[in-house]
Amino acid sequence: QLQASGGGLAQAGGSLNLSCAVSGRTVSTYAFAWFRQAPGKEREFVVFISWSGGSTVYADSVKGRSSISRPYGKNTVSLQMNGLTPEDTAVYYCAAGHPHYTNSPSGYDYWGQGTLVTVSS
Repeated sequence: QLQASGGGLAQAGGSLNLSCAVSGRTVSTYAFAWFRQAPGKEREFVVFISWSGGSTVYADSVKGRSSISRPYGKNTVSLQMNGLTPEDTAVYYCAAGHPHYTNSPSGYDYWGQGTLVTVSS
């Protein structure tokens, strides 16, 4: 019910826009988040957005250079990432869960398949 896309190869300092297509009435009423997982590392919280889109929480690692949006009436959640660095290289996953904020993967019930972001220096 979640389909992530938009990953690819970018140069350091560049930008990417990740998108998560949402289907299914139940999922569309949940809050959403993006996580990422670099090779050999644990899955890491990136950003959260509430069901209404009115509340967002960013990880310190992306704060100030990323923006999550959930346009009203559209079944997509987008993540714009700017000022990319090689440290942003990871598989990015969108996730849907219950309305209250959490940065723990265990708090999310639905996951997309992931989209790979590779940033070259």
